[in-house]
Amino acid sequence: MEPLTALARRDISHHFHPYSNAQAVARDGPLVICGADGIEVIDEHGKRYIEGMSGLWCASLGFNEPRLAAAAEKQMRVLAYYHTFSGKVNNVVAELSAVLTALAPTPALRAGKVLFANSGSEANDSVVKLVRYYHNAIGQPKKKKIIARVKGYHGVTVASASLSGIPAMHTHFDLPMDGVLRVGCPHAYQFAKPGESDIAFVDRLVIELEALIALEGAETIGAFIAEPVQGAGGVLIPPSGYFEKIQAVLRRHNILFIADEVICGFGRTGMRFGSETYGIEPDFLVTAKQITSGYVPLSAVFVAQPIYEACAAASAGVGVFGHGYTYSGHPLACAVALETLKIYEERDLVGRVKALAPIFAAGIAGLGAHPLVGHSRSVGLIGAIELARNRATRNPFPPANGVGAYLVQRAQAHGLILRVMAGDVIACCPPLIITEAELSALFTRFEAALADTASWVAQTYG
Repeated sequence: MEPLTALARRDISHHFHPYSNAQAVARDGPLVICGADGIEVIDEHGKRYIEGMSGLWCASLGFNEPRLAAAAEKQMRVLAYYHTFSGKVNNVVAELSAVLTALAPTPALRAGKVLFANSGSEANDSVVKLVRYYHNAIGQPKKKKIIARVKGYHGVTVASASLSGIPAMHTHFDLPMDGVLRVGCPHAYQFAKPGESDIAFVDRLVIELEALIALEGAETIGAFIAEPVQGAGGVLIPPSGYFEKIQAVLRRHNILFIADEVICGFGRTGMRFGSETYGIEPDFLVTAKQITSGYVPLSAVFVAQPIYEACAAASAGVGVFGHGYTYSGHPLACAVALETLKIYEERDLVGRVKALAPIFAAGIAGLGAHPLVGHSRSVGLIGAIELARNRATRNPFPPANGVGAYLVQRAQAHGLILRVMAGDVIACCPPLIITEAELSALFTRFEAALADTASWVAQTYG
């Protein structure tokens, strides 16, 4: 291994890395990224990498779109900051609110309002509070519990991490908090019974949901939260009919639906929202990431009209709606978001995803034919392969073997950044501006990393 550079040493001396193995980073040092060119990022040595994860699922327009830089500079010179408290607003957030509600996927959301925060975690945390506020406002104070799913990911605040169904997010943090209920994950490859059809698997999940509601009491359950595609849990794509049947149960028991579109929103699945891809009609829709292409922190919660009206009436009795952030609707973030949305429309990024999706799907499926891969899946421009020690039995490699981590390291050596998640799932989520030629290069490098990994596994484990 090459000696650490001065910049890497400075980083590990002072920086507490999130979502990393702290001791490994301190030992090996970080990959230091210093520049970008479209979908590529450039490290401190000048090496280029295709960023196959759009950073953290967010850089839809690549990493140095000049129009976004210009929009940010212009806004900084005109009005660098103003808040949205106490009946005040900056002009940019007023404009963005109107643009966003017009894009919303259902009439109730188009007639509703948008509440701004700075991250998906904050937005989902806000929704937890809104579920409580709303049910208090309509005289149902017991209706507060929220149903979340195994392998769901909803953020890292105390509330949003509690909603998340990933054990590493709870260990040592004394989470989840009270009031979160858990149901199964709609990932048939891992959780369906032997010989169970997709229809039977979905029906079993619906029965599980009904049983939980009966056990807890519908009068105590305020909402159900779900990502259209479960991102950090492993790019888990629901079977056909799953959301249709789940929503029918929720409607029957008057339980709100929260669609967490932090990853799926703004074109990732081949529609503007994942809710459109899967026929979801949410009461809350949470967005972040691609709303600014990740260039500036911003998130937005779409709140359906009836919920907003009830909350507004309740706040009048208090004298104030006691929630918000210093940077809610920050003018810089809103200016960048407006320009991002203009670019999406002008370049028809949703249409582009639809056109590239079959090519991307073929690439992912090709990887799925490798003997080391147990399952492959994709929708739009998001996909994953799931490694298996035995394809027939679907047995994964022991976590201590670090097979997925090795594959990601080899991809990086070949100039491709991917991400490994629990269960040796390798995710791929390229910028929406990627070209066919760049997709070809991405999969060539992915295949090389997979071949390297297969050789290493054969030599190491036989």
